[in-house]
Amino acid sequence: QVQLVESGGGLVQAGGSLRLSCVASRITFSGFSIKTIGWYRQAPGKQRELVAAITSAAATNYADSVTGRFTISRDNAEKKVYLQMNSLKPEDTAIYYCNTNYGSQPIWGQGTQVTVFS
Repeated sequence: QVQLVESGGGLVQAGGSLRLSCVASRITFSGFSIKTIGWYRQAPGKQRELVAAITSAAATNYADSVTGRFTISRDNAEKKVYLQMNSLKPEDTAIYYCNTNYGSQPIWGQGTQVTVFS
């Protein structure tokens, strides 16, 4: 079964930047390259929400709250997806998760904590 592992979270002052990484394993290069990969986040007491997603054709979409500040990208050769987060705000504080589907089954990573202080 496909596995996803996130990294790159941390503690950052408002206005700062972080780059999150998501690496996939137990999947071939060709298998990874056709998948849509999403970054989600969940803040305490809130529902998990989609932050950004990237398709196999590298088409992207973003939540309104992060448009213009976050950029999602992928490296199929490395089986990685990145989330570059700039101009971070305290409301971006959350656990960030990487997601894809394996057949009809959603696959989630363990998450990486992002904390933004003012």
